[in-house]
Amino acid sequence: MTKHLERRLPRRSSSAVSASILAIFLAAGILAALATPCSADDGPKPDPSGTATGDKTTAVDAAGNPFVVPEPTDKAAPDYATNKKAFDDYQAQAAKEPLAVKLADDVGHVRVATNFAWTLNTGYLVLFMQAGFALLTCGLVRKKNAGHLMMLNFAAYVFAFLAYYACGYAFQYGAAALNAAPTNLGGTPTLNKFLFGSGMWGFLGGKGFFLSGPGYDSGSLCLTLFEVVFMETAGYIIVGAICERITFWAFIVAELFMGALLYPMSGCWVWGGGWLSQLGMSMGLGHGYVDFAGSTVVHAVGGFCAMALAVILGPRLGKYGKDGKPRAFPAHNLAFVVIGTFILLFGWMGFNPGSTLGASDLRISVIAVNTNLAAVAGSATALIFWYFMFGKPDITMACNGMLAGLVAITAPCAFVSPNSAVIIGILAGILVCVGVLFNERVLKVDDPCGAISVHGYCGWLGAVSVGIFADGTYGAGWNSVGATTYLGKAGQGVTGLLHGDVTQFFTQLGGATLICVYAFALTFVVFKIVNAICPMRVSEQVEREGLDVPEFGLPAYADGESVQ
Repeated sequence: MTKHLERRLPRRSSSAVSASILAIFLAAGILAALATPCSADDGPKPDPSGTATGDKTTAVDAAGNPFVVPEPTDKAAPDYATNKKAFDDYQAQAAKEPLAVKLADDVGHVRVATNFAWTLNTGYLVLFMQAGFALLTCGLVRKKNAGHLMMLNFAAYVFAFLAYYACGYAFQYGAAALNAAPTNLGGTPTLNKFLFGSGMWGFLGGKGFFLSGPGYDSGSLCLTLFEVVFMETAGYIIVGAICERITFWAFIVAELFMGALLYPMSGCWVWGGGWLSQLGMSMGLGHGYVDFAGSTVVHAVGGFCAMALAVILGPRLGKYGKDGKPRAFPAHNLAFVVIGTFILLFGWMGFNPGSTLGASDLRISVIAVNTNLAAVAGSATALIFWYFMFGKPDITMACNGMLAGLVAITAPCAFVSPNSAVIIGILAGILVCVGVLFNERVLKVDDPCGAISVHGYCGWLGAVSVGIFADGTYGAGWNSVGATTYLGKAGQGVTGLLHGDVTQFFTQLGGATLICVYAFALTFVVFKIVNAICPMRVSEQVEREGLDVPEFGLPAYADGESVQ
């Protein structure tokens, strides 16, 4: 043990690099926060106590019609007279019945409180997915690296969260009030500034750094909890593709990069009111780019980031023989793999239904069923595909097939029928198998857990599936498009190619491809530079021995058995 500890001493410089980069991220967040102060005259005030969040303005009927009638402002509008009369009648009625107004305030507050509870509890389910990722990835690698895998999963949550707290959340949702206010949570009125861009062409949010000032608000922090666990999911994904050869300090830098910049920037484009989400309003392209729960925002970003890192690191020692053919490294614990997969399935019941941000949106039942159907369809397809290819069913590919179905249904889960969910799951089950073989045999990209195929390729498929299978029954008003009519129909929601909207298909195809290219290219450029400054890969001796003891000083299994 002493020899192993001595071997680690010269690597203090790597730890210093990691600490320096963390300090840079924190300093950048502080500077950004100071650059966007919340002065006394700086718009709406935050509500950290939660007492003012939710009132008559958030009281709506089952169809989403508000209790409060807004005052019309455009006197030139053709329906101005009608709307003005409705507003005057409401004002007169409210003056006569103050108790009704008070009751509406209470109803609005309770509605938001109910949605808070739903959003937070589903967020806790997503947080528990970390345990599933840890077991899955640990089980798929060799025993000598099991402790290293567990530490990577643990550290991913810690360091990515710190980066997201410092500046990631502000970059992603700092302008949410402008185009993407979470109305189920009472809105986030204090988050109303783009750091780069403006109007329908915003690229980066500019408020909420360190969750202070405009970010210190009950509605905003409810959203923070839910969104940070989504960001963390992208952070866990990269573990499966870069394990068994990356140094711990390099992994920390990758997680800081994910939480501070890579995920928040594209997340702003799609969920924070940024330019991709507004293509329907700015250019008439369907409902803009739509990703309900993150097939691309979370999974493709994580998958293609992982791919870039895997390319830079290169394959594990012994993965390819002198003949160039890949060699299998068997999983060391199949029980971990299966248990981890089922934990992930359980957590996905928060991931997808929770993305309504409200139990008051009864589409949650459709979303939950669609999610499960795609999962089992993907698993069955992958198992059968592998059986016909190699003569035996493979439990690891059956598990990856289930995850592939879950990833692919994540974007379209709210917009498609159960039959479409099964078809999407089948497509994902085929794609994940083909993707694994393509990466291993053609691209020569060593992905120990199949993360690139599961999350990257199937994430892309999920977003494109919105543009194909969305049936228009849900999403009226999504990204401010079609609140009254769309495609000539009242209440028409997000609609795909098979149901009459070709523009949505091309928006999804282009947007999904762009996000995948963005995640791969930015990661590759940044970490090619990082790797040139300080190599990210462990030494050959450490890799052959196993990373547990050289990197952390103790093995995962202290039972005297072989660590191979």
